[in-house]
Amino acid sequence: MRCLTVHGHFYQPPRENPWTEKVEVEEGAAPYHDWNERITAECYAPIVRSLRKISFNFGPTLLGWLEEHHPEPYAGILDADRASRAERGGHGNALAQAYNHVIMPLAIWRDKVTQVRWGIADFRHRFGREPEGMWLPETAADRETLAVLAEAGIKFTILAPWQARRVRPLGNGDWDDVDGGRIDPTLAYRCTPAPGRSLALFFYDAPIARAIAFEGAAADVETLKERLLSGFSVARDRPQLVNIATDGESYGHHTRGGDRALAEALEAIERESEVTLTNYGVFLEAHLPTHEVEIVERTSWSCAHGVERWRADCGCRVGHPDWHRRWRGPLREAMDWLRDQLDPFYELRAKKLLRDPWEARDGYIHLLLDRSDEARRAFLARHQRDSPKAARQREMWRLLEMERQRLLMYTSCGWFFDDISGLEAVQVMKYAARAMELAKSLGFHGLEEEFVRRLAAVSSNLPEFGTGAEVYRRLVLPAAGR
Repeated sequence: MRCLTVHGHFYQPPRENPWTEKVEVEEGAAPYHDWNERITAECYAPIVRSLRKISFNFGPTLLGWLEEHHPEPYAGILDADRASRAERGGHGNALAQAYNHVIMPLAIWRDKVTQVRWGIADFRHRFGREPEGMWLPETAADRETLAVLAEAGIKFTILAPWQARRVRPLGNGDWDDVDGGRIDPTLAYRCTPAPGRSLALFFYDAPIARAIAFEGAAADVETLKERLLSGFSVARDRPQLVNIATDGESYGHHTRGGDRALAEALEAIERESEVTLTNYGVFLEAHLPTHEVEIVERTSWSCAHGVERWRADCGCRVGHPDWHRRWRGPLREAMDWLRDQLDPFYELRAKKLLRDPWEARDGYIHLLLDRSDEARRAFLARHQRDSPKAARQREMWRLLEMERQRLLMYTSCGWFFDDISGLEAVQVMKYAARAMELAKSLGFHGLEEEFVRRLAAVSSNLPEFGTGAEVYRRLVLPAAGR
């Protein structure tokens, strides 16, 4: 039996100004207002016709933006999952995603839990069902992250083949070293990241994914069809799943016409071959893992050095070969310092108002999805310690919003690109600034001064900025009206 799954990871970082909750003009996206608008036109709207046939995840913050600004493709995304459930025995094509795309191995345990719970809650709210699988941002994983997924009831996730360390038959047998991407990507594997916790791991076919994402295979229908089918082998005398995972933006944004090529290639495969288009949930139900796998700790699909791209000048870059990325480490250190100031403050103040401050933070997602009075009353009934006066209730909301901004400041794109003055790095600093502003309104002073002092040690590649402190003053503070 030959099965094929094409997975598209559709995501853009949250772009809203934290003070206005509106996306501002992004000049690089011209002639569109911003990158969300441009990529919607080039990819998200036209790709809807293929979503009934492929596996996919959309970032929760992107879905929120689409719901408000482009309701037609948004509705098409939900309809595609409903249709796939009807066609594929209840297994929908949509996967959940850890909420705002943080690099999970670099997050503290409590943040991992919140990211997963928020991602599940958002998925349940939009798709009307429990997610079977969850996409990990940049496929970045460690055992603790996988244990959090398993604890939350997630059945599977997708990793790159070089994230596997060794495999063996279930139950017994010797381990086989598959380091360096040598794992067979046509099977599902069981992983047990913690005692009593397990989930399935799929490893995508890297050569085919690379051809689509970086070698132009998505530009031509025949080329794409041939590449998708090239992962099957007559030497395998068992069911095999060829699965390919790439950024969904490969189909139409990164490769013009990729959305059309994908749709026509899949139609041709269904019509001309004996290959069955399916999704991970269907395959996993029919073909349970026969082997277990251990992963390489702190690895991802887009950094050859593990997860260093999001905390060090590891050599990974987008462009500008002569630029340094030494700013990545100090920026993360500044964010970690701020987190370590805000979290104890939140816990100390919130425990007087909330039964469990961290359970309340996990539950805050429901108010972000539903701002009705009924939802607010339900939240208060579940989490509020008593019935405080209005001023104390305002304090509670500010504390929770401070923590939301604190979570958003770790959005991975802030470290992915080439300079601290870039759009994405500035965006995560805006979230940090908003979190500090909320803390200050609650009586916690002095955070911003120390934060900016730490940024002063960071050098930009652009002489007009000089340091991260100047970037903060010139690009972050104006967004706050200062």
